Amino acid sequence: MALGYSEIYNAWKTDPENFWGDVASGIDWFSKWDKVFEPDSGAYGRWYTGATCNTCYNCVDRHVQAGRGDQAAIIYDSPITGVKSTLTYSELLVEVQALAAVLKSKGVGKGDRVILYLPMVAEAAISMLACARIGAVHSVVFGGFAATELATRIDDATPKFIISASCGIEPGRIVAYKPLLDEAIEIATHKPDATLILQRKQQDCDLIEGRDFDYETLMQAARTAGDEVLCEPLLATDPLYILYTSGTTGAPKGVVRDNGGHMVALKWSMKAIYDIDPGEVYWAASDVGWVVGHSYIVYAPLLHGCTTIVFEGKPVGTPDAGTFWRVISEHKVAALFTAPTAFRAIKKEDPTGELIKNYDMSSFRTLFLAGERADPDTLKWAEDKLKVPVIDHWWQTETGWTIAGNPMGLGMLPIKHGSPTVPMPGYDVQVLSDEGEPIKAGELGNIVVKLPMPPGCFPTLWNAEARFQETYMAEFPGYYKTADAGFIDEDGYLFIMARTDDIINVAGHRLSTGGMEEVIAGHQDVAECAVVGIADALKGQAPCGFAVLNSGVDRDISEIKKEIVSLVREKIGPVAAFKLVYVVNRLPKTRSGKILRGTMQKIADGEAWKMPATIDDPAILDEIAEVLAE
Repeated sequence: MALGYSEIYNAWKTDPENFWGDVASGIDWFSKWDKVFEPDSGAYGRWYTGATCNTCYNCVDRHVQAGRGDQAAIIYDSPITGVKSTLTYSELLVEVQALAAVLKSKGVGKGDRVILYLPMVAEAAISMLACARIGAVHSVVFGGFAATELATRIDDATPKFIISASCGIEPGRIVAYKPLLDEAIEIATHKPDATLILQRKQQDCDLIEGRDFDYETLMQAARTAGDEVLCEPLLATDPLYILYTSGTTGAPKGVVRDNGGHMVALKWSMKAIYDIDPGEVYWAASDVGWVVGHSYIVYAPLLHGCTTIVFEGKPVGTPDAGTFWRVISEHKVAALFTAPTAFRAIKKEDPTGELIKNYDMSSFRTLFLAGERADPDTLKWAEDKLKVPVIDHWWQTETGWTIAGNPMGLGMLPIKHGSPTVPMPGYDVQVLSDEGEPIKAGELGNIVVKLPMPPGCFPTLWNAEARFQETYMAEFPGYYKTADAGFIDEDGYLFIMARTDDIINVAGHRLSTGGMEEVIAGHQDVAECAVVGIADALKGQAPCGFAVLNSGVDRDISEIKKEIVSLVREKIGPVAAFKLVYVVNRLPKTRSGKILRGTMQKIADGEAWKMPATIDDPAILDEIAEVLAE
């Protein structure tokens, strides 16, 4: 009989090394480790020290060698261009090996950095795997990022080579990547040796002789030559990739991911957390530029032998709010993982869920949400319309996989709306006061993870060990600071209420903006909302709400505002001092769907602010400023 969550978690806590040693059997190793865990290495210890392995081998070669080469590995589905294609594992091996040969022919080898500045196309995954194959360290920069932001990353990662495309395609517009890339290289102090450019038929670009090379020309030559490029044996502790997490303030932080622990954790998560079996279709509706894209579009599904979907589209507008259901139906998706903001957008456009009825959803078993707080109203809507479990789970770019979740493969635990459920093996999650003292159940505090971090988590920041220590380890010695605030209830369930930056102090009361957003989102006319703390001469800070209404709502706006204020006062209490709410057409977000609350707060307070590098549509900030000026 399979062990359940409690037995598994306790087995980890009792003997972590034995637990992670057993889990590591899911990966093929070239040579085994000297130690499962070496506590004296790195900031908090390193996993599988001395072992050699290769991530590309585990994602591609071993499945072909096991006789599963004809299974679909990657399905590319682009409702924006109308193109769909499938790569089997055997075909993926050919493409990855050809690109690895191209990289080597340009002098790229083990330890060299390669920046990938690509749209959501299959070539993005192929490029990541080709780097992994030869031991080059990839750093994916979200396609279409501003030239200054790309230049910052070029200077930090110092890549030998860059792989890019002529353009990306958004609904209703083409984003020319090549001029941005050219400008970034001009701005940057560090200059790459060469670039490889994927020409897209929607808009091609000119190539600079001697520096830029055509992707398809070199790939075709490499395919024809058919030279075998063996997987480079790498230490488990060697870096696989660098992923930059910010850039809105100061220098971006380059999160480093290693090879061995990353594979072990992700492979285990596919069955234990997502309850997916090899051969099934798994879809993470994200972008390869974000950590979800790294972990759950590319690496975890392929490590597990699944079929993964690379989707170039949006939850609404490509062509409508039924596009997710079309993809699930057409490709027989078993599990979807996306951000709550995607479902809020769908709910706003199709509040009754009528479009779901147009598709055969019989393959679909589970919806997973992460990336931001999943408000109970959105969760309940999805449960009601889809008739499947809707699982919120919580993790971060720094961890690479789930900190707290509901492990479907170990037996689903009771769902509590608003909670990502319980910590996963490897994570000893605690809540501490600002002074570092334990807080009793139900009280709001700083969420931390007792060291060491489990396999898969970042061992450091790229070339920034001091910053790593200062940002994550210094404030609560012996713990990793998540910078999230929340509480653990009497049943051990974790509730993430806000980033610690989003805890506001109203007349001496620490209040969670997430708690207020939860109440506002429960109003029948509200599609999505945000609450920020703005400066108040009397109370220090006062909460200010922004609400986007459902499509088709034609009631008096002032009445809706009064109802929202009353709801917050009723559910949170007068202590919230909630009086101010604005109705807006849309909220400013990053391209991954996170609401830019900090920027909204600065605009409201009249403070100086910088255009966030990750913003989806800069015009929305002007709309917010206009509403606030009324």
